[in-house]
Amino acid sequence: MNVIYKPLLYFQKRGFYVCQRIADRLGIRAKVVRTSFMYLTFVTVGFGFALYLFLAFWMRIKDMLYTKRSSVFDL
Repeated sequence: MNVIYKPLLYFQKRGFYVCQRIADRLGIRAKVVRTSFMYLTFVTVGFGFALYLFLAFWMRIKDMLYTKRSSVFDL
């Protein structure tokens, strides 16, 4: 168990210090800043994926409606 907690303690002291400084600057708790970063990460990844699916669907519909012909003889 000590093998797991040593790296965890190291990253909490060094890595989360950024969140701690932001929290001190804003006057809120560091836990709120950390959870906000986590939720923001999940929301933006989900938003990007949803945007990707919407654009793929839109391009598919556009391709079905507007077929581009390469020459006049393709009629």
